[in-house]
Amino acid sequence: MLSLNAPIPGRVARLAADLHPELVAFDEIREHHSLLVKRLGDPDHLPPVQHDVRRTLAGAPAFEVGVTGVGYFPNPPMGPAPVLYLSVESPGLREVHGRLVERFGAVDGLEGDEYTPHVTLARGGDEAVAERLTELDVEPVTWAVNELRFRDARYGETVSTVSLPA
Repeated sequence: MLSLNAPIPGRVARLAADLHPELVAFDEIREHHSLLVKRLGDPDHLPPVQHDVRRTLAGAPAFEVGVTGVGYFPNPPMGPAPVLYLSVESPGLREVHGRLVERFGAVDGLEGDEYTPHVTLARGGDEAVAERLTELDVEPVTWAVNELRFRDARYGETVSTVSLPA
């Protein structure tokens, strides 16, 4: 799967690491964190997708993102439940996501109106634990996103970037 992601600053990674002791009750703990902007399909078609993304985002400004708390998905459309995550607020991110959905379409249940910006922490386990963790006070973290990264999930790496403003 090829996706477009916003980079995560060290402060968010540290916040996730600070929460790690609370996550041991989950079946899977995410070690590498990302902020998904849009799934883009087959990574073997990178050059034309890059071109289309850059054209679609022409004029899009850099935007601010903020982690505001902890949330969870009790019934995610894929994979084990629940999914515990850091809640993300960003009108700019939603605008970029909307442009990309308009051009590339939405993945049912995950994008478009169902899109919930987040940074996954863990999944699988007891929903009561996930619900309890949503009551944790977390230090808000804000940062500016001035580039987006094309990520090839087969290799788990960034294959190129697009700068903002685009």
